[in-house]
Amino acid sequence: MMDMSYEIKTVKLPEYSMNYFCFGQGKKTMVILPGLSVQSVMASAQAIAQAYDIFKGEYTVYVFDRRNELSEGYSIYQMADDTALAIKQLGLENINLFGASQGGIMSLLIGARHPELVSMIAVGSAACRVNKFMEKTVGSWINLAEKGDAVALYLDFGEKIYPKAAFESFKDMMVQAGQSVTAEELSRFVIMAKSMNGLDIREEIKNIDCPVLILGARDDAVLGSEAHKELKECLLEAEMFVYNGYGHAAFDMAPDYKKRIYRFFE
Repeated sequence: MMDMSYEIKTVKLPEYSMNYFCFGQGKKTMVILPGLSVQSVMASAQAIAQAYDIFKGEYTVYVFDRRNELSEGYSIYQMADDTALAIKQLGLENINLFGASQGGIMSLLIGARHPELVSMIAVGSAACRVNKFMEKTVGSWINLAEKGDAVALYLDFGEKIYPKAAFESFKDMMVQAGQSVTAEELSRFVIMAKSMNGLDIREEIKNIDCPVLILGARDDAVLGSEAHKELKECLLEAEMFVYNGYGHAAFDMAPDYKKRIYRFFE
């Protein structure tokens, strides 16, 4: 069920539509692009707004989903361009952009391809290319989704992104969530996961000319421990901070994570 505490809105473009919600009433604009997920984050609007509560006073915050109309062969490059067009359609500009995981890759592409939209970028647990670590992890998720085993997918997903203790505490909730997944959601997940096949943005992101904050995780079981370093090699002027003990989902787990982004954007 959608969380109706926050109205889920839809921006419509000629070839597609995209859902989003917003919170906060500040004069500045922040855009959040979430990572790959089995089910839409629109259902977690209230939890997301609470997690980013620190931004509500100074920012109006927009959280975008992926486009509604997905088809085989859809690439993350198109995903980034489609999101940029949706942002433009809403008349947003001078945005401070935060992307987590796949959303971080999209944020970097938007910064490189649509610099007129972006003032600052923060990315969490992102990579500039597919490495063997990521290929294996995401490949196993695609395999489970294509088999239709949503519970196993949720459990494998959770085990990879969360620290062990957190995963154990979330396990029952993930089984329940897995039981609610539809065939359509699994199909969407496969397309979104496959969108990263062949990813390599190392050259393109060297064109980014706004300030960038890289937030990495030393114990990242999705991207491996070197992804943030490789990203920094492409963005020599970027600031970087590396967490340890919070896993790939440090963006959800580390208690000071949002404050660190907030300070950077200041």
